[in-house]
Amino acid sequence: MSSRIIEKLQNIFKQDEVYKMNRANAEETLANVFASAGKEADKESIDKAFSETEGSKKHHVIIVVVTLLLIVILILLLTSCGKTDGRAAIQAEAEANMITGDAGTRDCVPVCLVPEAPGEKVEENDLVKVDISNMSEGYVIVSYFGDCQKVKLQITGPNEVTYTFNCKGGGEQEVFPLAAGDGTYMIAVYENVEGTQYAAAYTTEVDVTLADQTRPFLYPNQYVDFNENSKAVAVGVELAKPCSDDLEVVTNVYNYMISNITYDAEEAESVQSGYIPVVDDVLERKTGICLDYAALMATMLRSQRIPTRLEVGYAGIAYHAWISTYIGDIGWVNGIVEFDGHDWQLMDPTFAANSSVPDLKSFIGNGDNYELKYSY
Repeated sequence: MSSRIIEKLQNIFKQDEVYKMNRANAEETLANVFASAGKEADKESIDKAFSETEGSKKHHVIIVVVTLLLIVILILLLTSCGKTDGRAAIQAEAEANMITGDAGTRDCVPVCLVPEAPGEKVEENDLVKVDISNMSEGYVIVSYFGDCQKVKLQITGPNEVTYTFNCKGGGEQEVFPLAAGDGTYMIAVYENVEGTQYAAAYTTEVDVTLADQTRPFLYPNQYVDFNENSKAVAVGVELAKPCSDDLEVVTNVYNYMISNITYDAEEAESVQSGYIPVVDDVLERKTGICLDYAALMATMLRSQRIPTRLEVGYAGIAYHAWISTYIGDIGWVNGIVEFDGHDWQLMDPTFAANSSVPDLKSFIGNGDNYELKYSY
């Protein structure tokens, strides 16, 4: 059983990619995991790990720290899992918490907003066209007409965070969110010269005033791509049908994800940079990586008029994706949410669906362990 557990934990902690980390957050992460076990962090082990890794050996540091984490959590597993399969118990609980029965009082008719490029306001040159006609709705539409096969788009918002996307080319219109609120955005398109070198094909700056701060998170975009014919939208309707408010819709969608979608360790091992989720494929396969979970859930909620941010960053030391939702009269609830009728709990559908250890679930669900980098 030990080897199976270790393999599963490695898949959880190494989702997508383990990134560079400094000593401070390594110690913090280790302390959090030991605390879950009711113990103090083994500082001697962490000191040894760092003393052996100078200069160019940063990747070895990461491996050592992750190994320490796995050893601690393995102890938790072996002392608490007993004969019951933890994931099956979580799945059963989620199914029991589903809201069912007759139609609720909330209108469950989906609304799939359609981005448009009417050409009323355009920034362009011979290679690139940026339609900013609807930037007040929280998006721009970019088309690349050149011959380069590798093209990148970068959007830097007023918060000085730069988002990097791949462009398809061929003049295809692609939708990109303006996720940082009101302010000045720099939009730049780059063509690959050779290797990892890129040259600017076009740059422009635009001043954005959003009609509503939640609008960017109701539209489809490259990462959360859906339309009225998407199967994910239809499933969202069925889940929303017995609900009487947005809160219940969030609960039902969340419990559906926990009950039906499992983590794809094989995909996580082979996923390439620039991976884009296809929500209906995830729904059909009923498996995916963290970005798939977040994109599918965001699709269901956005099409039910619930603003939802697909967020990417760090959960502990793992590069990860989760969602935040906007609930009327409450505002943005950061991190994936579970509502038990009385209290909000930070959660996230990937770890909740796959963790069989309450202590690990508690650690990952602690909002202090989430560091947001990007919102889509």
